Amino acid sequence: MQSKRSIVPGKTKIIYYLFFISQFISLNSYSENLLINEKFAELNILDKVSSKTSNIKVEIGEELIFQNLVISVLKCRNSQFDDDPEVTAYMQVRDLTTKDKDKVFIFNDWTFASSPSIRPFDHPVYDIWLKKCYS
Repeated sequence: MQSKRSIVPGKTKIIYYLFFISQFISLNSYSENLLINEKFAELNILDKVSSKTSNIKVEIGEELIFQNLVISVLKCRNSQFDDDPEVTAYMQVRDLTTKDKDKVFIFNDWTFASSPSIRPFDHPVYDIWLKKCYS
């Protein structure tokens, strides 16, 4: 006859481990966000028609109107590595001339300063590149 074991201690150990791991992950991500979130983003905007480049500064979370574009940078981060720094930003861009109600944003994604071709901003008149993030 097999003896029955209580599996309750095993379940409580698993619950304790999961709780500890979740607390460790949340503390790690919280401290990481404190270190790398910035307050301003610097963007380059190229007007393809006139071939003029504009350098603008956007406050994180605020909307900026440039010509007929509404640009909003929601997050901007610098990497913690000193060897090969990477600057990333989550950006939303609306075109005020677009009448299509189904397509709110013409760009709504992450963009990378070192590789703008990974997530390109595709517009017939303007190109936007992320330059840097700072406080």
